[in-house]
Amino acid sequence: MGVGPAVWQSGTVTVYTPRRAARVLLVDAAGRLLLFAGVDPARPGHRYWFTPGGGLTPGETPAAGAARELAEETGLRLTPAELGEPVRTETIEFPFDGVWYRQDQQFFLVRVPAWEVDTAGFDAVERASVTGHRWWPADELAVSGERFYPDDLPGLLRQALSAGPSTAGPAAGSPARAAAAPAGDPGAGPVPDVDPVPDGAGRRGGTAC
Repeated sequence: MGVGPAVWQSGTVTVYTPRRAARVLLVDAAGRLLLFAGVDPARPGHRYWFTPGGGLTPGETPAAGAARELAEETGLRLTPAELGEPVRTETIEFPFDGVWYRQDQQFFLVRVPAWEVDTAGFDAVERASVTGHRWWPADELAVSGERFYPDDLPGLLRQALSAGPSTAGPAAGSPARAAAAPAGDPGAGPVPDVDPVPDGAGRRGGTAC
C-alpha cells in the first residue's frame, strides 16, 4: 500500500503525488454501509469515516485492487468479476500525514447478507490511523453530523443502490460469517490507506458510471 514520493510546496504552488485507488460500498441485508473511523496522523484532531479500499499496485486494475483491499481490510474475499462495474469514477485531491495526493479512484458496490469484519490484514499504517468500524444505516448516515469521505457519501449510496443489484457477495457455498455488530455499535478495528479527503480538499471531475 505504498503512497509514492513525497510532495513538495514552492510558494503557493502545491505539487501532488499521483495515485490510483479503488473503494468499496459494502452493504448488508439491512441496508447498512460499512465504514471505518480514521484519523490523520499529522492532524490528530481530524477524524472521519470512510469506505474500505485503497491504493492500487502498478498495473493493477481497479476491480482487482478493490477485491484485494476488501480481503485485506474486512476478510471478505471476492473475485474482481464479482464486483461488477464501478458506480462512480472521480479524481480527488487531499493531504494525508503531511503529503498531498491527486487520486483517480473508482467505487464498487458489494451487497452481502451479513459479514463479520476481520481486520487481521491491516498494515502498520492502518493500525495506527484507524480507530474502529461501524455498519451505518442509510437514514442515520444522511442526518449525521459526522465527517464522511466522500463528503456526498449518502447521495452516492442512494444512487448506487437505486441503480439495481450489484454483486451478491460471497460465492454460493461460501456463507457469510456471523452478522456484524448492531447498528450504532462501533466495532473495534482499524484500516485505511491514505484515501479520505480532508477539509479544504477538492473533488475534480467526479462522474457517475
